[in-house]
Amino acid sequence: MKKFIKLLIVCFLLSFSFFVNAQDQLGSIKGTINDGSKKVIESASVSLQLAKDGSVIQQVLSDKSGKFEINHIAEGRYVVSVSAVGHEKYSSDTLKMGPSSQLSLNNIVLPNTVTELTAVAVVGKKSFIEQKADKMVVNVDASPSSAGSSAMDILEKSPGVTVDKDGNISLKGKQGVTVMIDDKPTYLNPTQLANYLKSLPSTAIDQLEIMTNPSAKYDAAGNSGIINIKTKKNKVKGFNGSGTLTHTQGVYAKPGGSLNLNYRNGKFNVFMNGGYTHWEGFQNLDINRNYFDPSGKNLTSIFSQHTFMKFNNPSLNLKFGVDYYLSNKTTIGFVARGFKNNENDRSQSTIFLKNPNNLVDSIVYSPSTNNSVWKNKAINLNFRHQFDSLGTELTADADYIRYQSSSNQYFSNITYNPDWLPTDTSILKGDLPSVIDIYSFKSDFVHKFKHDLKFEAGLKSSYVSTDNTANYSNEINGISKVDTSKTNRFLYRENINAAYLNLSRQFKKWSVQAGLRLENTNYSGHQLGNGYTVNKNDSLFKKTYVNLFPTLYISYQANAKNIFSINYGRRIDRPAYEDLNPFLFFLDQYTYQAGNPYLQPQYTQNIELSHSYNSFLTTTLNYSNTRNFFTETFEQSGQATIVRNGNIGKRQNAGASISAQIPVNKWWTAILYTNVNYTKFTGFLYGENINVDGTTLMANLNNQFKLGKGLNGELSGWYRTKGVEGQVILDPMGQASAAISKQVLKDKGSLKLAVRDIFYTGSVKGYINFQQTKASFQNTRDSRQVSLTFTYRFGKPFKAAQPRRTGGASDEQSRVKAGGNN
Repeated sequence: MKKFIKLLIVCFLLSFSFFVNAQDQLGSIKGTINDGSKKVIESASVSLQLAKDGSVIQQVLSDKSGKFEINHIAEGRYVVSVSAVGHEKYSSDTLKMGPSSQLSLNNIVLPNTVTELTAVAVVGKKSFIEQKADKMVVNVDASPSSAGSSAMDILEKSPGVTVDKDGNISLKGKQGVTVMIDDKPTYLNPTQLANYLKSLPSTAIDQLEIMTNPSAKYDAAGNSGIINIKTKKNKVKGFNGSGTLTHTQGVYAKPGGSLNLNYRNGKFNVFMNGGYTHWEGFQNLDINRNYFDPSGKNLTSIFSQHTFMKFNNPSLNLKFGVDYYLSNKTTIGFVARGFKNNENDRSQSTIFLKNPNNLVDSIVYSPSTNNSVWKNKAINLNFRHQFDSLGTELTADADYIRYQSSSNQYFSNITYNPDWLPTDTSILKGDLPSVIDIYSFKSDFVHKFKHDLKFEAGLKSSYVSTDNTANYSNEINGISKVDTSKTNRFLYRENINAAYLNLSRQFKKWSVQAGLRLENTNYSGHQLGNGYTVNKNDSLFKKTYVNLFPTLYISYQANAKNIFSINYGRRIDRPAYEDLNPFLFFLDQYTYQAGNPYLQPQYTQNIELSHSYNSFLTTTLNYSNTRNFFTETFEQSGQATIVRNGNIGKRQNAGASISAQIPVNKWWTAILYTNVNYTKFTGFLYGENINVDGTTLMANLNNQFKLGKGLNGELSGWYRTKGVEGQVILDPMGQASAAISKQVLKDKGSLKLAVRDIFYTGSVKGYINFQQTKASFQNTRDSRQVSLTFTYRFGKPFKAAQPRRTGGASDEQSRVKAGGNN
């Protein structure tokens, strides 16, 4: 044993002496790097490569004085290559290294480059769909068919998202989605939100973030999740931007354009983007109602309506912001944004009232106009401070938002006998101003401990004030008289205070996150009446309640390819303030919309199980249970239908989804999403029991093609089988789209040609049975469209500044925050 140990010691000493001798025979190369104006270049990448094949042997970085040294170089022939951001590359001649060679490459010069907006090359490299641990990300510019479309069109083609006949958004078959703009709630009701999303061009959007079960950090509103629309903000240093021109042609023309500008130096980042669209289109709406006696067996009358609506909708949106870096750890920012949307609607309705034998009793012709103006302005102040390099930070946002609208309505109803001889004429005029003011403040704190423990906490308070007035008058013989049965004014106030805690920790293959959010809600509504009938319509209601919303996420990484996860969350949906407004809104002579002051919030418990395989295939099972479920309800009053939101009882929802990104080959990637969803509604409404269920299949396929030489293509489509939405049964529907794009002008410009709804299958059909009424409808719109879009990117980045020793400009860039953008 001792001999063996001695032998090992001798071998070790011999090896060590051989190693030392070998090191003495190895060579080295050293040198200095500057930009030609005697300014040294720090952190330049220096590579030692074999001359015969370019293989990299060693790689080092230059120090703060621009010096580098490569040691332990064996005998051979080499090339030294040097590169740095914002500078031209350098390659040496072939260098012959002998034993113990010592070479010096002094004064290596890397001239500054002023390449126009080289950062734009990364656009389009992102995949259209990115699946992350807590959300799905849709990269809008990665889809050629997005050209010339609106935010609503982008949502319709996003995996798991559906949009119904009225523009209401559902996620995985569940309504109640909270839509945010740059991490801020919109505070718009579904109709207002749909109009805004239709007017927001896709060129203003960077990403959609789809979260089916958000963490406690987010507002608890939205029983089926959150869709966060992130608008564009350029972070490239220097002055740069892009301009876009679009022409979309359906039955009517829809031109538009947008401009994005950004200027950034060491301390300031200034950005602005704006867009204009002139959206013109139409809708054909057919409604048929059969009325029965109380037994539900005998037909009493028939209602048949055809309405043609043409709208003209010019819209302008603008966003401006400034970030100022107080230090490399502290940033303050200011963002102002707004939009103006003019909507001019013209419609013509022809209504046939028939007896049970389908013979016409009377005819009503109703031409109408609605000229509306929507204005929005919003101001945001934000602050961010990082305490250390581990990620401990404090952020704060203060917001003021105002929505202001006016709507001038004109309804004419001319009644005819079966021979088209006029028997009666009535004219109703409406003036409906509305003002919504929102004040909000929130602050979030994040601290990362050792051992992969992360602590998050935050506070938020918001105050909403609305003032809605409905002024109606009847015109008789050219003289207007106030309609006291419809004229009213409604005030609403809402205050929500919230606090949350969130803890997350990584345990080897396990990851756990638990959170709890507390929300205190206080609201009051006051219907003031009309000033003509004293106290007749005056009513007041108020309510206060406190809720807790727990969340839990657990994931297990079984191996490099398989990740399993489960998450749970409790959510709330509060009624829109206008849905609590008790007075009637006139749609036409036989259709009214009304609020419901007794509407209660709905609560949902969600649970999801998911499995991700090899970062390309994700399978999810989900179940949710909603109590106090509210949705659009239909009540019959004579031959008129009153539409209002109401609590109908309980909704249960179960589903399974599969999402996959399949690289068919080098030039073709297929993105597939399918979701099977079962929904059941049970409850009691207007004296009738509700027990409705249905299963819906949603399929979405997006094919991306890289055709070479800057040419890309897309062929996509979605299909939805018959589905249930409260009292309404919707027939199957779907759409197919295609697009092709080409990089031009040395990759600074792009042309995109897109066709949407190729087979004109985007019409919405359905039926509803309620009380003693059976109704069916079909809504066809200007959905088949061809768009041609040209985008040009311009600007020159600054010469790269000398990086700071504390981390450099790239660290500052990663800390940019404006208006809640992260």
